[in-house]
Amino acid sequence: MTTHRVWVYGDSVNTDVIFPGKYTYTLKTPEDIAAHALEDLDPTFAVSVHPGDVIVAGRNWGNGSSREQAVTALKYAGIAAIIAASFGGLYFRNCINQGLWPIVCPELHHHVRTGDTIMLDRAAMQITANGHTFAIPPLSPSVQAILDGGGLLPMLQRRFGQV
Repeated sequence: MTTHRVWVYGDSVNTDVIFPGKYTYTLKTPEDIAAHALEDLDPTFAVSVHPGDVIVAGRNWGNGSSREQAVTALKYAGIAAIIAASFGGLYFRNCINQGLWPIVCPELHHHVRTGDTIMLDRAAMQITANGHTFAIPPLSPSVQAILDGGGLLPMLQRRFGQV
């Protein structure tokens, strides 16, 4: 069981808000990308986030384009998991491919505020927040293996050598 500080955002935060499209072809390193995470929505985020923090969001987090930088920005900013009422399908898959844990929990965002702490228990597949406990839906064994392996590419590299 681990404790995490929370950043709370609302519904329909799209990939262009998570990582501004104006940087898509100019920033190349994950660290440079992370420095601009959520800058149009929350200018304090990139300079205030700590490793192990989590994002809790409403419905349709990450809708929009397939821009992988929208996941890269949060992963390299130190985000341990994104817990949302629902995700854009491409964003959810990009999280898995990059090894960033996407958790669907429709009610959590109603029970926390930015700065609160929550407990994530991977073994019990539960979230505890402000006296409430929420189940974490199980992932398929293949998806869990990708997350446990740090993402699709690192998992394949360990399994088959350099790809």
